[in-house]
Amino acid sequence: MCLVLLGWRAHPEYRLIVAANRDEFYTRPTEPMRWWPEVPGIVAGRDLGARGGIGTWLGLATVAGRFAAVTNVRNPKGERADARSRGALLMDYLGGDQDLGGPGKYLHEVAAAPDDYNGYHVVVSDLATLWWHSNGRPGQPRELAPGFHGLSNGRSLASSAPTPGAEPIAPEPIWPKVRDGIDGLRKVVQSEPGALERYFEVLADRTEAPDDQLPETGIPRDLERAASARFVSHSAHGTRASTVLLVREDGTFEMAERSFGQLGRPTGSVAFRGNIALPD
Repeated sequence: MCLVLLGWRAHPEYRLIVAANRDEFYTRPTEPMRWWPEVPGIVAGRDLGARGGIGTWLGLATVAGRFAAVTNVRNPKGERADARSRGALLMDYLGGDQDLGGPGKYLHEVAAAPDDYNGYHVVVSDLATLWWHSNGRPGQPRELAPGFHGLSNGRSLASSAPTPGAEPIAPEPIWPKVRDGIDGLRKVVQSEPGALERYFEVLADRTEAPDDQLPETGIPRDLERAASARFVSHSAHGTRASTVLLVREDGTFEMAERSFGQLGRPTGSVAFRGNIALPD
């Protein structure tokens, strides 16, 4: 997952709004989002390239009332083949026991062993609180305030207050795809919060950042340029799935995913609706 945009308690009728793109090599085997029969109540895509085939990049546990998403922190020279799958971070949380102790406790336990994984951003929620942590920068897990948040494969998470016109802030320069993505998400939430298609339009933007705004993350310049767009379209690597999740304050949810092949060729779509028992 390479772009995650979140609206957390940013609208009176919606507890959580998520618009996310998963970028990956086209050769990595993947199953589209579905219910997992071996883990009842979980709807998520499946990364078959993960160790043991148990990884995902974004998922919802409807019985436990949990949400989770993960991205990598781009560092090609520092990737270790023996590291645990980042996707397992999500399955440990989504499919964990009811006495897991909440998202904050879970992430503090994960943060105690940062070298078990290659670089990651992970967001987890019990739909009462929303937490974020990254082992790509110093610091402990952090509870996120109501508002808008965005992350990609850089070292920082960007956050913005829910008020109209508020600028996102972060401890490091914000990548254009994250800054503009938060702005796009905010406009939809404030105008048509229930319009799934509008969120997919935000995710579908293929505008690349100017060269003077590109980060230096250790990948070839042409791939860095292609990866600067919200929707990545490159010959070897690109957006494989776009996902939108809406969790309303009445406990109903909608979750939709569109899948893509090489250069953004559509390969399918799925959608799910249901109910979650929301905490206060």
